[in-house]
Amino acid sequence: MSRIEILSPRLANQIAAGEVVERPASVVKELLENALDAGSTQIDIEIEAGGSKLIRIRDNGCGIAKEDLSLALSRHATSKIKTLDDLEAVSTLGFRGEALASIASVSRLTLTSNHNGEAWQAETEGREMLAQLTPAAHPIGTTLDVRDLFFNTPARRKFLRTEKTEFNHLLDVIKRQAMSRFDVGFTIKHNGKVVHQLRPGQSQAEKERRISQLCGKNFMENALYVERDAVDYKLWGWIGLPSFSRSQADLQHFFVNGRVIKDRLVAHAVKQAYRDVMYHGRHSAFVLYLDLDPATVDVNVHPTKHEVRFRDGRVVHSFLFSSIHKALADVRPQDQIGGDTNTGLQSEPALLDHSQLPAQIYQQAAMPLKERSGIHENTGVANAVQGLGFQANLSAPSAIFSTANAPLERPILSDQETEEIPPLGYAIAQLKGIYILAENAAGMVVVDAHAAHERITYERMKAQRAEQGIQSQPLLVPESIAVSEKEADFSEQHNEIFSSLGITLERMGPETLLIRQVPVLLKASKVEQLVRDVLSDLITYGQTDRIEATMNEILSTMACHSSVRANRQLNIAEMNALLRDMEATERSGQCNHGRPTWAAMSLAELDKLFLRGR
Repeated sequence: MSRIEILSPRLANQIAAGEVVERPASVVKELLENALDAGSTQIDIEIEAGGSKLIRIRDNGCGIAKEDLSLALSRHATSKIKTLDDLEAVSTLGFRGEALASIASVSRLTLTSNHNGEAWQAETEGREMLAQLTPAAHPIGTTLDVRDLFFNTPARRKFLRTEKTEFNHLLDVIKRQAMSRFDVGFTIKHNGKVVHQLRPGQSQAEKERRISQLCGKNFMENALYVERDAVDYKLWGWIGLPSFSRSQADLQHFFVNGRVIKDRLVAHAVKQAYRDVMYHGRHSAFVLYLDLDPATVDVNVHPTKHEVRFRDGRVVHSFLFSSIHKALADVRPQDQIGGDTNTGLQSEPALLDHSQLPAQIYQQAAMPLKERSGIHENTGVANAVQGLGFQANLSAPSAIFSTANAPLERPILSDQETEEIPPLGYAIAQLKGIYILAENAAGMVVVDAHAAHERITYERMKAQRAEQGIQSQPLLVPESIAVSEKEADFSEQHNEIFSSLGITLERMGPETLLIRQVPVLLKASKVEQLVRDVLSDLITYGQTDRIEATMNEILSTMACHSSVRANRQLNIAEMNALLRDMEATERSGQCNHGRPTWAAMSLAELDKLFLRGR
């Protein structure tokens, strides 16, 4: 080994640049954060050749004083933190003081700034970080020109992708920053062409306009606005309807105190909230904002500041899950059907986007319902239902329909009575023993009878189980499982959590646990693997819903078998009763497997289909 020596400032900054500057998008992120921290209300971004040739960012913020220009390009120099207390409650986006130095070490950087009417310019070219100061003409604010990125590190330059790919990455960064600050205007140009021009605005309509510009009009038409305040937390933003699912998690944006983050805990909480309504293999879409005390979140756990650590992750997870879960549960058909009911016309509905769901969902329509549900007949299900105390009659599906308030015949819908027509309308007929055709004020509604009744039955079973509580029974022969010492310690420390889930655990040795009691619903499940999964969730996320999820799967199976089957003829009263139940049931837009239960076409869409009025 050679002698230990202090690295040169240039090499040290180039090493730091390896963490901070991965590609042009990384440069834009750091410079935008500085511009926002400077109090800017307008930021103009010019890009050439995907950012490899030029990145110019101009803001109208407070600017940098002449005596601070050289320091701004020095490593670990910042005006945003001074003491450890400041670091523990960071409220700014940038605070490390290494971004400009790292960027300057791998590019030709020019920094021009006007502070209090005095404008100066500093230039570096990846040398020893010695900036040359000259007077300049510049309005209040700062402009940063980053030219020839990685010109002095050809190995890094070779890893850059095509101009289009690099610009798309860069544009994603700008979009996320624009979504974090509605009060700031943004102009984006690429190769001299304006790509986006976003006006500032703080009203709800202006916020929705910007989200629509950046995430697409289709997202806003299929999104719910969520806002929930707790003692220490506030969650607000937009979540996509379950029918607006995506094949990739490419439309998921989460902000903590205005900072863009990607966090496993957040992703897990959102995924759990959608679990009961999302078709398997699909991903939800959302733009959510969490506001909390900066002292309760550590933003200094990752070089690029993409990840954070919450002081009480378990509480944050529970708050996010419960907020989104309740918002999705409260969605009813009447919330998704809009338009002018007096004319019978409807604007583009936010119901069922067929392009967003796999084709096989719709190809299954011709199959028998018990095959489409993915669950085959099992003679033991009826006995299981009765043994658990659920009031479900599998042999007589008609008994489940409450037809007391349902009309015996289909009412004739007149233009004068459209205000009194229920959202899903009144049944007209049954198609192929599978679908219910109904007429509402806007047009036509088609309902999958089995899928809809399956959800209704499932929700009733869950409500009944919640009233009764989790019923447990002791195992005839206690089951011993081998775990790590950490898992055994954790099970002892959180024994009350297992008890609340209906599981009784006893530690028999340093790495041995004994399962003595399990919930009645799970007596036929693989309890050992379930306990391991619960421990894993508790250690990773601070909470778990494995037990509830497994019990819900069993209830879902029971609901499927106790729901009306294909080819069973329903009369008008039964069909109308089912429609009314759907309007009153949580999550009735999807069945237990995440498939849609109903779709609608407005009169305007039908007229367009048949070229009426042309």
